[in-house]
Amino acid sequence: MKMSRSKFISLFLALTTLLFSAVSFGGDWIHTGSGIRVKTILIVDVNVYSISHYMHQLPSTKSKRAVIDMETGKKFECKMLRDLEGEKLKSALKDAYAMNGYTDRAKIDKILNAFNGDLKEGQRFSINYDNDKKSTTFTVEGQGSVGVDGVDFMKATWSIWFGKIDQPKLGDQLISKIP
Repeated sequence: MKMSRSKFISLFLALTTLLFSAVSFGGDWIHTGSGIRVKTILIVDVNVYSISHYMHQLPSTKSKRAVIDMETGKKFECKMLRDLEGEKLKSALKDAYAMNGYTDRAKIDKILNAFNGDLKEGQRFSINYDNDKKSTTFTVEGQGSVGVDGVDFMKATWSIWFGKIDQPKLGDQLISKIP
């Protein structure tokens, strides 16, 4: 069976579009950007973890504030690039919530229970907001999974990367793929 050039091109474009959608958006997740969390120790920058951000729907404006405020399914996927003491990560998260003005100690302490040991290079963790349940879940590979209810907690958590942060370019990288 011989196919005309125009039919071949149409079929090729349709298949390419389908493949692109499946790979780039992971089904119903839209990848908004990726970056590396860096910590400066004295004068040396140390890569701590890689981080990617995904959403079910994109905000109408490309801004970090719009991503924080948008009530849709969204998640961070992270991979450790070095070993890190669990207590150091917990302390950094506590400081980040405080820097962004979030003070609900019960919710913060609850979520930190997902980290019950040290983190090793290559280990993964994720933060997922389920808009239907209005719940944010931290899942740490090999350690645990803990959820906290409330839109206020989701916004506080997303503010860690998109609000006040000592590495503001990271938030820009995490929204770089939003049109």
